[in-house]
Amino acid sequence: MPTIVLTTEIPAAPEACFALSLSVDAHTASMRRSGERAVAGVTSGVMGPGDTVTWRARHFGVPIRMTSRISAHDAPHRFVDEQVAGPFRRWWHEHRFEGTPGGTRMTDTVEFAAPAGALGRWVERLVLTRYMTRLLRTRNDWLVATLTAPR
Repeated sequence: MPTIVLTTEIPAAPEACFALSLSVDAHTASMRRSGERAVAGVTSGVMGPGDTVTWRARHFGVPIRMTSRISAHDAPHRFVDEQVAGPFRRWWHEHRFEGTPGGTRMTDTVEFAAPAGALGRWVERLVLTRYMTRLLRTRNDWLVATLTAPR
């Protein structure tokens, strides 16, 4: 099963990084390119423990629908979102926030598995891991830009 680990340094307080990372509106803005939008569950504002959201998006030209739940929540240090319905056989995304002298070290750990057995594993290796890493980097770059923008 592929695992992606990304570390992003953000010159902002852990509390601000944590809250913005749980914002449905921020996720929608950061994923504008794929047209992601919340269509059920929490559809705006900041999610909390046990909350679910259903996303509709288009990836690789294919419409996707995925419902995830906040399955762990330890503000402002850590939360986990997990797929409860959707395209993956498994999707588990841990977000960690560690205070540093310069702000926050945010670490994303994603474990995922595609459906379709051997074919799915082949797609994971050739396409999905790189694609998902790029999406996470895009989102993290958006978070940094938003949290450091002049107000």
